[in-house]
Amino acid sequence: MKHLLPPLPYAPSALEPHIDAHTLAVHHGQHHAAYVEALNLALETAPELLQGRPAHWLLLNLDQVPESIRDTVRNNAGGHLNHSTFWHSMSPGAGAEVNGALGNAIDQSFGSLAKFKTSFEEAGSKLFGSGWVWLVKSPDGDDTLRILTTTGHDNPITQGFYPLLVNDVWEHAYYLQHENRRAEYLEGWWSVANWKEAGRRLARAGHNGELPGKANGGELLVMSN
Repeated sequence: MKHLLPPLPYAPSALEPHIDAHTLAVHHGQHHAAYVEALNLALETAPELLQGRPAHWLLLNLDQVPESIRDTVRNNAGGHLNHSTFWHSMSPGAGAEVNGALGNAIDQSFGSLAKFKTSFEEAGSKLFGSGWVWLVKSPDGDDTLRILTTTGHDNPITQGFYPLLVNDVWEHAYYLQHENRRAEYLEGWWSVANWKEAGRRLARAGHNGELPGKANGGELLVMSN
């Protein structure tokens, strides 16, 4: 079973004016597609058992991937997984008030939504080079939330964390529109941040930090092929 490029959950122009249609089309149709293609190509030489595994399983079981393709699988499965989560971390007309369990968890973990946003933006701005900034649920069995950054295409699931929301700070995510103004991109991203999806992920995570497999109804919690 080959990995497939998932369709965008909205039209390429749907996130304008913050993310323009051209940037989104290139990001999804070229960058994400290239990770999927490279992952499938690498897995052609892998045992058949690995070829049917979703991207998050591959990242969590890299010791079972042949050493000759391990780095390639790690990089491209990560790129596939991270981008698939990123598309669902945004939504047209998003940026609404955060309430319920997610709002309470943010207040308890960061003091307020405003303080969380400031810390999230600072983390993304200070990340050297290419990577991602995440809101994650702690693996400690409660609703404690943390902000993490990862370089390249690393994913917090390999550290036991449960991703709720992610922003892409690779230059290809924003450079066509925001040029080198990463801080501007991060600050404006709240207008498209999908709080409803982040809340669903927190609810699905429950209180044991269990990683989901394939999600139903388009609710992509970590990844499905």
